[in-house]
Amino acid sequence: MARDRVRHVTIVGASAAGLAAAHGLRQHGFDGPVTVFGDEPEAAYQRPALSKRFLTSADLAADSIRMHTGLEDVRLELGVRATGLDLDARRLHLRGGDGDRAYVHQVDALVIATGATARRLPMRTPPGVHVLRTLADAAALRADLVGSPRVAIVGAGFVGSEVASSCRALGLDVTLIEAGPAPMARVLGPGVGTMLAALHRDHGTRLRLGAGVVGFTGGDRVTGVRLASGEVVPAEVVVVGVGARPATDWLENSGLSLDDGVVCGADLSAADRIVAAGDVARWPHHRDGALVRVEHWDNALRQANAAAATLLALDDRPAPVFSDTTMFWSDQYDCKLQLVGHPYPDDLVTVVEGDLAERRGVVVYSRAGRMTAALLVSSPHRLRDYRRAVASGDPVPMPAAAP
Repeated sequence: MARDRVRHVTIVGASAAGLAAAHGLRQHGFDGPVTVFGDEPEAAYQRPALSKRFLTSADLAADSIRMHTGLEDVRLELGVRATGLDLDARRLHLRGGDGDRAYVHQVDALVIATGATARRLPMRTPPGVHVLRTLADAAALRADLVGSPRVAIVGAGFVGSEVASSCRALGLDVTLIEAGPAPMARVLGPGVGTMLAALHRDHGTRLRLGAGVVGFTGGDRVTGVRLASGEVVPAEVVVVGVGARPATDWLENSGLSLDDGVVCGADLSAADRIVAAGDVARWPHHRDGALVRVEHWDNALRQANAAAATLLALDDRPAPVFSDTTMFWSDQYDCKLQLVGHPYPDDLVTVVEGDLAERRGVVVYSRAGRMTAALLVSSPHRLRDYRRAVASGDPVPMPAAAP
């Protein structure tokens, strides 16, 4: 029997993926009611700006990084969090709004776009220890950076490295603490990690590599970060950037498959008339079927549009497999990094253009001689070509010179 058309779409999550899904529904011709629930009281904003220009510009208002939705015909409910989902009864349990009340919303079709939450270290954290995930997080950190405090950053991933760069732009004393041998070496390879370590040092950021964190010092206010070696890195402000975890707690016992995210099919469907998109979605990569979850702004926007198409697909119009090649960028000091595709830890890493020592060029990641990803180092003019090459799984080009 043919499936009935979708009548009403509910979206849980009011940031990039959620609002992009609402746009996608309209672009794909859905003219029925759309309701978006968001747990933050703020209207959606550009999350990548939080670790960059929002931190370095004390007078930059939150409105300057807001997303302009243009969705006047979409019902937007802010300050409302999802607390549960009854899959069989199609009931979404919510809490918030006037009086912080609990209530139930009947679901016809559902987009799950709740994103991820910042991981925290399992230890006592005195005031002055921050994470950076939300606009409120960024505002609190920016306020704490006034007065030239010493800053320690735990975790040299993309967020930690960008915060280090922003704090150095403010003229602050910065120490970057990383458990691995070099910044982002596990994801991007040891050669890139060595380059990034030199980049930090050349801009005055002190590095503590191969260093585990066991606690913080200070009572009413943080005074330092205690390392496993016994050393204390002095700091009046600490930023913990050790990754994020998908926001799926509210879906426990819902009947959906959860495993480091909402497990979806290749078309991003998680159940009948239920899809997921963005940081919370885990889906089989079209190249090899391996389950992946990507925390990139570009991925969130592209997936949301694809998830909307899946939700509206009828039996005679199958939903397409999500196979977009997404891109992530990171501005660190005077270096721009652009990562296209999805590298794996065991990929072969080859410098095919430029010289990492000069911090300019292209690094290709590959398996069985075919490109899976490319990292462009201060080479934005090569983005279009490598985006196409990675999407096609082209053979690895010969290096222009030995790396």
